[in-house]
Amino acid sequence: MTHPTISIPTTSVPAPPQGIPLLRLGFRPFYLLAALFAALAVPLWAAMLLGYLTIGLTVPPLLWHAHELLYGFATAVVIGFLLTAGKAWTGLPTPRGVALGALALLWIAARLSALGAPYVVYAMLDIALLPLVAGIFGRVLWRAGNRRNLPLAGVLATLAAANIVFHLAVLGIVDVSPVRALYAALALIVVIECVIAGRVIPAFTANATPGLTITAQPRLTQAALAAVVAGLALWVLGAPPALTAAVLSAAAALQLLRQWHWRPFVTGGRPVLWILHVSHAWLPVGFLLLAAAQLGVVPVSAGVHALAVGATGGLIIGMLTRTARGHTGRPLQVSRLEVAAYGLVLGAAVCRAILPLVVPQFFLHLVAGAAAAWSAAFLIYLFIYTPWLTSTRMDGKDG
Repeated sequence: MTHPTISIPTTSVPAPPQGIPLLRLGFRPFYLLAALFAALAVPLWAAMLLGYLTIGLTVPPLLWHAHELLYGFATAVVIGFLLTAGKAWTGLPTPRGVALGALALLWIAARLSALGAPYVVYAMLDIALLPLVAGIFGRVLWRAGNRRNLPLAGVLATLAAANIVFHLAVLGIVDVSPVRALYAALALIVVIECVIAGRVIPAFTANATPGLTITAQPRLTQAALAAVVAGLALWVLGAPPALTAAVLSAAAALQLLRQWHWRPFVTGGRPVLWILHVSHAWLPVGFLLLAAAQLGVVPVSAGVHALAVGATGGLIIGMLTRTARGHTGRPLQVSRLEVAAYGLVLGAAVCRAILPLVVPQFFLHLVAGAAAAWSAAFLIYLFIYTPWLTSTRMDGKDG
């Protein structure tokens, strides 16, 4: 026998948020740390490259630059985003307070240990974080029965495995080029971007555009993602150049076709949207440049930086602003300063990935310009968002 549900009015109010604001949700400390590291590490690398600075790094400067931008900067953003999204997707708690602070301190310790600690110390600290986060994230999804997002936990675990291979390669324990392991890490981060972008960009666009309906294209989405995974895997594994170039070109075409269905041209008046569309467009650019590099037309660094600076950097600055605004209870309308930050990151991508192909004689100048633009963009972010990420939401809610 069933009984009718009776609604009883109540005057109770939600309990106030607990703990310091910075440690209430994963995006808060990790977004700030990622932005601070981006603002400092890239100019530091440029100064070393240009001969203005010498630092006793634990690893060679080029490997430090590539590794730390992937496993320091980009991974911090991925961790902050997924620990925040995991709670939203499942309704279950993710680390906060002391537990979240411990994860952030582990990230900080790894970054600092690269500045001169014994290599084994650096490697152990650096290796420890991602498996922990993958386990936490996967457990939350499993408990909630959220099977759809479980593959993301697997990608995190694979990213952790690539990091272990990198450190073993540097130590000479495995006969693999450390650069090859870093290519694998970049490929995995790009796969994460393709998955997340395919969910949020069309949804954000449709929600912000009255009357717009974006029809899901599951077969196109699956084909595009499969081509990306296949093309990047062939590139990382050093497959025959012609085959790799063909698959990467197909991935570029499918990504462009997929993005066309998201109606990117309706976002011109909404910077918080167009930055995501423009940054996503760097993915096919990067795939085509990698394909051209397979055929000896351009250096591989052009494709690498198109993906790392244009796509990854652009999507990150776009998501850092949009999701931080949403999760701190602020309107999804960015200021002129934030738009300037968008332009600076995209300008850095052009300076680093495209212009060296046109005017190679100015390579060092372009590197310096790209580093300055990149750093300025994330300093702007820190200037605006540090007070927001370290204080309670505007609406007084937890999180």
